[in-house]
Amino acid sequence: MAGFHHKITGTWLIVLITLLDAVNSCWFGYDQGVFAGVLVSPDFLRQFPATQNADVSGITSSCFFLGAFFGAIGAFVLGDKLGRRRTIALGVLCNVIGSVLQIFSWQLPQMIVGRLVNGLGIGLVSSMSPVYLSECANSKIRGMLLAVGACCNVGCFCIANWIAYGLYHDNSAFQWRFPLAFQLVFLVFLAPILFMVPESPRWLLLVDRDEEALLVLSRLAGHVKSVEDTAVMNEYNSIKTAIRLEREDAVPLMDVLCHRDKAQNFRRLILGCGTQFMQQFSGINALGFYLPTLLQDNVGYDQQMSRLISALSSTVYVICSFGCLMFIDRFGRRKMMMYSPAIMGVCHLVASLCLQAGENDASKKQLMGKVATSMFILYHVFFGLGYASVPWVYSAEVSSLGWRTRGAAAATSINWLGGFAVVQFTKVGLESLQWRFFLMFAILCFAFAPVVYLFYPETANRTLEDMDQIFIHNPSAFVFKNRAATQSQRPQLFVDAETARIAEASNSSRDVVGNEIKEKVTSHERALEV
Repeated sequence: MAGFHHKITGTWLIVLITLLDAVNSCWFGYDQGVFAGVLVSPDFLRQFPATQNADVSGITSSCFFLGAFFGAIGAFVLGDKLGRRRTIALGVLCNVIGSVLQIFSWQLPQMIVGRLVNGLGIGLVSSMSPVYLSECANSKIRGMLLAVGACCNVGCFCIANWIAYGLYHDNSAFQWRFPLAFQLVFLVFLAPILFMVPESPRWLLLVDRDEEALLVLSRLAGHVKSVEDTAVMNEYNSIKTAIRLEREDAVPLMDVLCHRDKAQNFRRLILGCGTQFMQQFSGINALGFYLPTLLQDNVGYDQQMSRLISALSSTVYVICSFGCLMFIDRFGRRKMMMYSPAIMGVCHLVASLCLQAGENDASKKQLMGKVATSMFILYHVFFGLGYASVPWVYSAEVSSLGWRTRGAAAATSINWLGGFAVVQFTKVGLESLQWRFFLMFAILCFAFAPVVYLFYPETANRTLEDMDQIFIHNPSAFVFKNRAATQSQRPQLFVDAETARIAEASNSSRDVVGNEIKEKVTSHERALEV
C-alpha cells in the first residue's frame, strides 16, 4: 500500500517543503535572538561569572557563529554527497544535541560546546534548506517562498526577545534555561515533515537517478499531472540538458578559480558570498545581540526598558520583513539590495552623531538617546524590507546546478564568519569606540548600493537554468549596462534558450531515455496506488 507521503502532491507538497524551510529558519532566528536575553540574566551571570568579562561574553555568544561557519563548510561537501534532505536531517540532529547541552549546562565550557554544536547544525540547515526549496519551487513564486523562510527567521528572533522580556521578573535559573529549552519545540514540526518530503529533483538528476527525479517532478506539478505530461517532460528535459551542457563545459577547479570556465562559477560564488557579507556588515547582529546592552550602557535606559525597546524593535523588524514578500518578485532583488542599505547607512550615521552629542553634553543625553533609539528602530524597518530576506534568496539562486551546493555553502559560511566577527567585537568596539563604532557600519552601508548596481545581475522571474545564460552571454563582471541581466521581468532571450534546450533534449532522448523512463516511473506510480 502506498505511503501517505507519496500521495502529497502539487501545492500541498510545495507547502510542506516551504514549511520545512520556514521551521528551519525559525530555529535559526530564535537561536540568534535568544542569547541576548540569556547574557543579561542575573542567574546566568551568577552561574557563569566569567561572562561579565567582555571578551568571554563575546566568545560565548559568537562561538555559535563559529560552529555555524563550520556547519556551512560541511554542507559544501555533504550537500552533493548525501543529498539536500539528508543533510538537513543531519543538521537538525546537531541542533537537538547542542540544545540539550545548553539547557543542562552547569559549567561554561559545556555551554560553549553546546553553542558550537548548535551552531554546527544551524550552519548545515541554513545552507541546505534554501537550496532545497529553490530547486523545488516554481520560478514565478520562488523568491516569495524563500522570503517566507527569512521572515520566519525574523519572527522567531522577535519571539526570543519577547520571551526574554516576559521572564524579566523571574530571577531564577528558569529565566534563562526555559528560553534555551523552548527551541526544541521546532523539532516537533521538523521531524514529521522530513519524512514526508521527497529529495530535490535537480539533485536526483545530478546524480543520475533520473526515474526518481521524473517522479518527483510529476508530484511537484500536481496529482493531475502524470510523468507523460508535456509540462513535466519539458521541465525534465530542460534540467537534464542544462546538466549535460554544464558537464560538457566542466573544467578543472583551478580553471574555475581563474575564471576560465564558460559558466563563470567562481564569479557567481563571489556574488552569493557578497550578499551575505553585506547582510552581516550592515550591523544587524551588532544590534541583535547587544541592543539591550547598548541601550543600558550608552543611552541610559534601565534593564526593563532596554528589553522592552529591544522587543518592540524586533516586532517592527518582523512586520517589515513580511512586507518584503510583496516586493521581492515584483521589484526584483537588485533594487531591494540597492535602496535599503542607503537608508540603513543614514540611520547608523544619525544614531552615531546623536550618541556623540549626548556624550559631549549631559543635558542632551536623554533627548539624543531617544533619537538614536528611533534610528535603530528605523534601521530595522529598512533592513527587514531588504537585507533580511534577499541575500538568502539570491545566494540560493545565482549558482549553477553543479555549484549550487558549494555556492550556497560558501555564502552561508561568509554569513556566519561575518556574524562571528561582528558579535565577537561589538561589545569591545562599543567600549573602546563608543559612538564611533556605528560610523563603520554607516560607511559600509553607503558602499553597498553602488556595488550592487555595478556587479549584481537580477535573478527574479528567472528559472534556475536561466542563470547560466546570464553569465554565458555576459562575461564582463559589470552588468549595469546589460538590460537582459538587470531587468526584473524574464527576458525573451532566456525563454528562447529554454525552448531550445527542451527541443534538443526531446530530440536526443525520445527513444533512448523518454519511453524507458516513462514506463518505469508509470509502473512505480501504479505500485504506489496498490
